Amino acid sequence: MSRVLNNRGYISEATRKKVYKAMEELNYQPNELARSLYRRKSNLIGVLIPSVSHPFFGQLTYYIEYYAHEAGYKILLCNSGQDSVKEKEYIDMLKRHQVDGIIMGSHTLDVEQYANINLPIVAIDRHLSDDIPYISSDNYHGGVLATELLLKKGCKKVAHISGPLILNTPANNRYKAFKDVVTKENVEHFVVETKLNKFEIDEYIRLGTELLEAHPDIDGIFASSDMIAAAIINVARILNKKIPEELKVVGYDDIELAALIVPPLTTIRQPIKEIAKKAIELILDQVDGKKVATENILPITLIERETT
Repeated sequence: MSRVLNNRGYISEATRKKVYKAMEELNYQPNELARSLYRRKSNLIGVLIPSVSHPFFGQLTYYIEYYAHEAGYKILLCNSGQDSVKEKEYIDMLKRHQVDGIIMGSHTLDVEQYANINLPIVAIDRHLSDDIPYISSDNYHGGVLATELLLKKGCKKVAHISGPLILNTPANNRYKAFKDVVTKENVEHFVVETKLNKFEIDEYIRLGTELLEAHPDIDGIFASSDMIAAAIINVARILNKKIPEELKVVGYDDIELAALIVPPLTTIRQPIKEIAKKAIELILDQVDGKKVATENILPITLIERETT
């Protein structure tokens, strides 16, 4: 049976059929862990994300699984909830399961802890070290396009709602671009940060309400995600602010729901499908012992809809 399952040595077709028939009658399932130890390859990839309920990470995970399956791999999905203890437990679990590599979409640990994993790793939107490849969209260019669009549409007092800047991720380049553009054009502006490790609509609504109540003459907002932008649209409705006449809004990501929001959201499209494909390619190249680039920046696109 072992020779049939592992396709080693000569086996006649008649013998092969007998073995498969016996396996079917006995409902035999090969011990994948034992086989992976023998082959030194499990064909499993760990995927660690902050929240599968977040539309961006939901879409990203879908495409990661799609491209992994195309390459003959399965994924083990871990939902960290932005909890460092949980993330460490999941990493330890993935190592015990002999995964061939880990795609890190959650990054709550110290950089040294990632360096000590000793497996092929790809990080999404986080530069962990010069030895760990990461993938990011062109956040700075996206921030420039979003901010310039608001000013081009006539906005005189603008705000950026950012993720927590203390994390020092490539996504912070959206904020840097916003600051560069408004400073260059001498436009009055505000920056608000979301809480660390939070992906909560209620938090976004609270921040948006406080911002627009304190500064009702703000006429343009660049949100660092479509989910934040959706919350701002909801706040504007509650405060009777007309979009786009009184308030223009630009998001970031272009999740599938962005086109269904009322009004449909102007946003910066991240190439989510391409990010997933690149993540799998980088993992498999490392598994095969190939040298890979540390920095992998993918292009973005401005998608104009009805909020500007």
